[in-house]
Amino acid sequence: MTAFRFDNTLEGLLTAVFEAYARHTFPDILVPEGAVLPLFCEELLTVVTDEAKASRVWQGLGRKLSSTAMRCVAGCWLAEEVDTPIVLFRFIRKVIDTSRSIETDFGDADVLAFTRMWQRVERERTRLLQFIRFQKAADGVYFAAVEPEKNALPLIVSHFRDRFADQPWVIYDVGRTYGFYYDRKEVRRITFDESDGLPRHLVDGKLDSALMAEDERLFQSLWKTYFKAICIRERANPRKQRADMPVRYWKFLTEKQGD
Repeated sequence: MTAFRFDNTLEGLLTAVFEAYARHTFPDILVPEGAVLPLFCEELLTVVTDEAKASRVWQGLGRKLSSTAMRCVAGCWLAEEVDTPIVLFRFIRKVIDTSRSIETDFGDADVLAFTRMWQRVERERTRLLQFIRFQKAADGVYFAAVEPEKNALPLIVSHFRDRFADQPWVIYDVGRTYGFYYDRKEVRRITFDESDGLPRHLVDGKLDSALMAEDERLFQSLWKTYFKAICIRERANPRKQRADMPVRYWKFLTEKQGD
């Protein structure tokens, strides 16, 4: 078994593709730095991320894939699944080695694995758009916490920048401890110092009363009342609700808090 060790970044993966072709050696597995090597690893190559090499591979892909497929490659990396690196590597290799377009060749196992992984990320992106709930803080900033299964937060930033262009907001991934802040001019990625412990709202997603705007509690109460009013008890289907609105989102949903 041949393994490539890399820094677990997309640039590192693209560099690994470059090195594989340069050395005519292709890995059976890609191992992030610090991870345990497979038991029967016979050959190990450590890949040093090189932006120039990564850029050459990316530009080469751009000549063979549509712009949509290129976005899918970048989005697929955000799946953060155990086999994400090797699934992407095999797909990229197949794109390079095949003269025809393979974007929709779902009979190919590598194309199908790539497509399904991207679909899981896209599904997470859609759910974030549906289930994000902002809370207005005393300083006028709208705060929302999320804890997505996939690292899909970067995929929704442009939507909220355009949709809420006239108000400052923070969307924070409490599981990955980073977020994005929009100040009505630009979006910046933010993180917080964890040395003294994170504030509660960066852990459970709920603003303390002292941090809330004066009218926020009223708006939350009105929203809960509206949510209950539109529900038809006789047609309640808890199983369908859990399928459409996974339970892992509930703690961040104003209308479900207290259930």
